[in-house]
Amino acid sequence: MSEKGSDLEDKLAFSPKSIWEDIDEEKKEEVFNFAEDYSKFLSSSKTERRSVEESEKILRKNGFKAISEYEELTSGDKVYIINRNKSLAAAIIGDEDITKGCNIIASHIDAPRLDLKARPLYEDKEASVALLKTHYYGGIKKYHWVSTPLAIHGRVVKEDGTPVDISIGDDPSDPVFVISDLLPHLAKKKQAKRKTMKVIEGEELNILIAGIPLKDEEVENKVKVKVLKLLNDEYDIDEEDLTSAELEIVPAGESRDVGLDRSMVGGYAHDDRVCAYTSLRAVTDLDSTEKTSLVIFFDKEEIGSEGNTGANSDFLNSIYCKLLEKYKGEYTLQDQRNMLDNSKAISGDVCPAINPSFKSVHDIQNASSLGKGLVVTKFTGAGGKFSANDAHAEYVALIRRVFNENDIPWQTSELGKVDEGGGGTVAKFLANLNIDIIDIGIPLLGMHSPFEVISKADLYYMFKGYRSFLETE
Repeated sequence: MSEKGSDLEDKLAFSPKSIWEDIDEEKKEEVFNFAEDYSKFLSSSKTERRSVEESEKILRKNGFKAISEYEELTSGDKVYIINRNKSLAAAIIGDEDITKGCNIIASHIDAPRLDLKARPLYEDKEASVALLKTHYYGGIKKYHWVSTPLAIHGRVVKEDGTPVDISIGDDPSDPVFVISDLLPHLAKKKQAKRKTMKVIEGEELNILIAGIPLKDEEVENKVKVKVLKLLNDEYDIDEEDLTSAELEIVPAGESRDVGLDRSMVGGYAHDDRVCAYTSLRAVTDLDSTEKTSLVIFFDKEEIGSEGNTGANSDFLNSIYCKLLEKYKGEYTLQDQRNMLDNSKAISGDVCPAINPSFKSVHDIQNASSLGKGLVVTKFTGAGGKFSANDAHAEYVALIRRVFNENDIPWQTSELGKVDEGGGGTVAKFLANLNIDIIDIGIPLLGMHSPFEVISKADLYYMFKGYRSFLETE
C-alpha cells in the first residue's frame, strides 16, 4: 500500500516538537535539578571575573588542576588554564595523540552591562545627591536599565597593585542602586517624542549612589566627599584608585523560576553564561575521551571579541602551545598547525526565540522556539551573511548525526528575517584558524535585557548535546 497524505509528510518532514511531550516525571525531576544548579551559578557569576572564579571551583571539585601543577600531560589528565582572570580553558587529554586535534566548545562569559567611567563620582548640588557616571558595554536597550534595582561588582586595583574586590547589591542586607527615570507627568516634551533607542541617552545613565552630606562647612561637595569617606573607611581606596578599577553595574537579585509550571528560568546574562555552564558541566561529566576535549570561555564577545582575553586574540594559540609543551616537551610549528587543522568546534551561543508579541521580525519557518531543543545555526552575521562564519554542509551533517544518534532534540534558526537585523559570535575567529565550527546554543527570550528567559528542557539537553559532541571520535 502506497504512502499518502499526512503519513508521507510525517515521514519526510523535519518538524521539531516540544521536548516536554516526551518527559516523564522522573526525567522532569532531573531536568529541574540541573536547572537549579545552573541558577545558583548564574546568580553568583555576575561578571566575567566571578564566572571564572566559580568555574575554577567546579573544575577543581571534579579533579581538574591548573596547568602549572603538571610536569607533563598524558591521556586522562584534567587541566585548566586561566587568562587574566577573565577567560578560561579546560581540557581532558584524550587517548589519541593531541596533534590529531581537539573537540572544542567555545562560548563567552561577558554580558551587556554598564561600566563605571574612570572618574565616575560627582555631586549634583541642585538635586542634593551624589551619582556615578557610566558607559554602557555591549548592545543594550538603554531604557531597560532605568528604574530597576542595580548592583555593583568588580575590582579596584590600588597603585601598589593591591586588588580590592567590591560586591554590593546582591546580598539581601545590601543597599541597591538605581538610575531614575523621568515621571510621565513631565515627559511629554522632554522624552515622549524620542525614538526608542534614545528614550534614555547614554549620558543619562547616571546612578544614584548617596544622599547624606558630610557635616563640614569647609567642604564644598559634601555628598561626594561623604561617599569618598565611606569608600575609604570600608575599602581603603580613594578617588584616584577608581581610575584603575573595573566596576560593573548589573541587575541586582537572583535568577528565578518563570511560569506557573516553573518550566523556565529568568535571570541576567543567560547570554552567554548558559552555554559556558553547560559546556563546563559536559567536560566535568567525562572521565576520558578518544580525542582531547576542550572548553573555552572568552571575554569581550559583546564588543567584537577584541583585546587579549577575547576570541580575536592569540589565547587559543596560547592554549595549544601550553598543552603541546606539557604533552610533547619539544614540539614544532607543524605540530601546532596539525592540532588546529584537525580540531572540530562548536561556538556555544544563544539564539533569539520566537517572541509571541513580535512575530513579524522572524521567518517563522527558520526560527527557534522555547522547549524544542538545541538550536543549530549554520550562519550568523547580517544582511548578506556579512561578518559571519557559514558552516560547511559536511560539518552540519556531522553535527546532525551526533545529535540524532544520541537522541538530542534540536532545531534550526537564523537571527531574524533577512535584512531585519543580525549579529555575530566567536565562531568566525576560530574558523579563521582553519577549524570547522558551527553555532549551537538554545533559544532565549529578552536577549540583552536585564532579565532573559530560557526553557529548563533546552538547558538540560544542551548539556547532553555538548557532552555527546565532546565524546565524538
